[in-house]
Amino acid sequence: MREYTKTNRVLLALVGLVLLGGGLLTLAAGADLYRRWGLTPPADWPLTTPQNVLIPRADQARWSGQGWWWPTVIAALALLMLLALTWLLSQHRRWRPRQLPVPDTPRKAVSVKDHALNDALTTDLTTLPGARRTRARVSGPPAHPQALIALTLAPGTTPGHVLEDVSTAVDQVRQSAGWDQLPSRVRLDVARHGPHRAE
Repeated sequence: MREYTKTNRVLLALVGLVLLGGGLLTLAAGADLYRRWGLTPPADWPLTTPQNVLIPRADQARWSGQGWWWPTVIAALALLMLLALTWLLSQHRRWRPRQLPVPDTPRKAVSVKDHALNDALTTDLTTLPGARRTRARVSGPPAHPQALIALTLAPGTTPGHVLEDVSTAVDQVRQSAGWDQLPSRVRLDVARHGPHRAE
């Protein structure tokens, strides 16, 4: 998972929790649930009854007298809504296959789609001895691509030999694309297996 994807999910979760908590507090006060259920909220609780408001009436009267107040509030809320909508749409947009340029070609006229490299690298890794499951993805900006590889090994497989074979497969993809270098990050797991019984 990419780092910005993790950050987006954490931020979305935090924003969702804050909005959910504020909504539940407002709902509890508006429906007068504290009195109906016999609950006693803390002394400094912001909303406890349907008569409570977020902004005291004195503050409402003071700020409503300012000519710049309502245009500023409306503009800020509109900007916040626009940013939230943009963020939401960016999470669900469909990513088209990227075109990765092949160096040393006239005006970079030759390019290769990243999913084609992913498929080629995954196919090569699947044939490695001791590999149970493989996932490979070429990521990063076009000028500095990198290979992200996840391998699940069969029990008893020697990781050192597998890493040598992975290096060879990555080097073949690098040469095919005409890149000077293709850094790789490899994550190795071992498939679960039952205990061996001695007869």
